[in-house]
Amino acid sequence: MLTIYGARQREFCDGLTRRSFLRIGSLALGGLCLPDLLRAEARAGIGHSHKAIIMVFLPGGPPHLDMFDLKPEAPAEIRGPFKPIRTNVPGIEICEHMPRLAAMADKLIFIRTIVGARDEHASDQCLCGYPMSIARRQKRPALGAVLSKLLGPVDKSVPPFVGLAPTMGHRPWANPGDPGYLGRPHAPFQPMGPGLADMQLEGVTLDRLADRKVLLRAFDRMRRDIDATGDIEGMDAFTQRALDVLTSNKLLHALDIEKEDPRIRERYGRGSLKNVDDGGPCYNEHFLMARRLVEAGVRCVTLAFGRWDYHGNNFGQCKERLPKLDQALSALILDLHERGLDKDVSVVVWGEFGRTPRINKSAGRDHWPQVSCALLAGGGMRTGQVIGQTNRYGEVPKERPVHFQHVFATLYHNLGIDPGTTLLDHNGRPMYLVDDRELIREVL
Repeated sequence: MLTIYGARQREFCDGLTRRSFLRIGSLALGGLCLPDLLRAEARAGIGHSHKAIIMVFLPGGPPHLDMFDLKPEAPAEIRGPFKPIRTNVPGIEICEHMPRLAAMADKLIFIRTIVGARDEHASDQCLCGYPMSIARRQKRPALGAVLSKLLGPVDKSVPPFVGLAPTMGHRPWANPGDPGYLGRPHAPFQPMGPGLADMQLEGVTLDRLADRKVLLRAFDRMRRDIDATGDIEGMDAFTQRALDVLTSNKLLHALDIEKEDPRIRERYGRGSLKNVDDGGPCYNEHFLMARRLVEAGVRCVTLAFGRWDYHGNNFGQCKERLPKLDQALSALILDLHERGLDKDVSVVVWGEFGRTPRINKSAGRDHWPQVSCALLAGGGMRTGQVIGQTNRYGEVPKERPVHFQHVFATLYHNLGIDPGTTLLDHNGRPMYLVDDRELIREVL
């Protein structure tokens, strides 16, 4: 725990006490204090890179047959009411409720044959490549934690791994990425969760902390006070770096989407922070925040969008959710290209499994681990293509099955990391980043 005190005799006009202080605790890192985190990173001998990953998790299992793998020739009880529309790539069609993505299919990769899922409602497999039952038993680290360990921060004032998923009713969906055997120093910073609650100003309520202007003024005053007393010179290098992280305007600026160009902000659309049932919120602004964070130096941003576990009223729910995802995701992809980030920033969008081809009596689709879909973009990959083909009813892969771990191996490759790299677990045993290290050659 690092406690930084302001000047004893100074009184501030907004009512803060004379001995105002900023208390910096675990920062959502499980109770580990920030100076210890920085010491651990230094011992790892980390390097630097500006490559990054944005991982969008769709909690509940998105319906592959109603998004990127429609079957218009199948019987009504399979195909459903949605119609396919042409994209700007000849021969590729996707759902009519995603017209913005259809118009930029040349910038996208549609994988229609993701395999290796289990019937588990959790984000683990989309974050580390292993289903929850294996990931938690073996303490497998999330991709963001691996990047934190192997590459470290791009900027000392910006954490390398940020998780934007808020608390949800179904807790396994809210996991932004477990550090596993790499330990707490490589856990994600969670600005939408307990991370903000760990930054407390004496005499200031959490409601006032939500006011960015009050928070920024408090940081500015604290830095001036410490510089004036000369106390900063007495801190060791790691504690000083901890102070840099928590008083830098760079991270706060990245999180503050009000600073964005209003035209860009409107392109992403306005979402809501209210969770959809026991799932995540449809908060379009998280996509914008993710772009701002990677631009600021974050290596991996994870976010969760909506709830897709539609055992009933699948088509009514999707008709509402898909256009929101379409707007936010297409804005992110376009933004990355306009800013010249598309070669360095990889984007992956997926859920824990697919949905049953046959529509049930409640007009829903049930769990279907046999096959699901994913969307990739950026990372310098060869875009404008479909990978894999399912059978007539979208039940199983007919051609080119792609395992979750193949996607992870490819993402690591995009970051300049050999998927065959090993890290030591708690018992000192070398562990591969993923066991199935086949690259998706079509995209390289």
